[in-house]
Amino acid sequence: MSEAQKAMRSINIFKEMHGHFIEDLAVGMTDFYSRTITEADIVTFAGVSGDLNPIHLNQDFAEQTQFGGTIAHGMLTAALISTVVGTRLPGPGAIYMSQNLRFTAPVKAGDTITAVATVRDVNMAKRRCALEKICLRGDGRCTIAGADPRGIWRHIREQGRIAGCHDRPLTQ
Repeated sequence: MSEAQKAMRSINIFKEMHGHFIEDLAVGMTDFYSRTITEADIVTFAGVSGDLNPIHLNQDFAEQTQFGGTIAHGMLTAALISTVVGTRLPGPGAIYMSQNLRFTAPVKAGDTITAVATVRDVNMAKRRCALEKICLRGDGRCTIAGADPRGIWRHIREQGRIAGCHDRPLTQ
């Protein structure tokens, strides 16, 4: 492969991976990521996080709770929001500064969860946007409502442009 071909390939890879610039964002833009949560996901998350709460890992214990069985860690489900923000909208380079979460329904192994982010406001002067973020279970029930008072900062530089995002609470 010639140097010119290598250069073109690296430019194309960058374009695929940079996400959206602030100028590209518009109110109403939405993207999502879906994943079916598995027992393996729950056990792996418990191992990585150290959260060995029996509500997540011990069926006999969990059957005695209000959930009637084991449930996924809330933060495992919340990580799907990070996937949307970091890979889809606004995309690669997005970094959370803070996040408030409201857990509204349990997630169990076998549930398919869809994390959705929607642009609610774009502030060109401050080069920020506001996102509404939720997680939905396959039956349509909201499992997480997300708000972020501090924001997501997205640092991508190309042609002198820097994009950033700031979230605000969901409207009720």
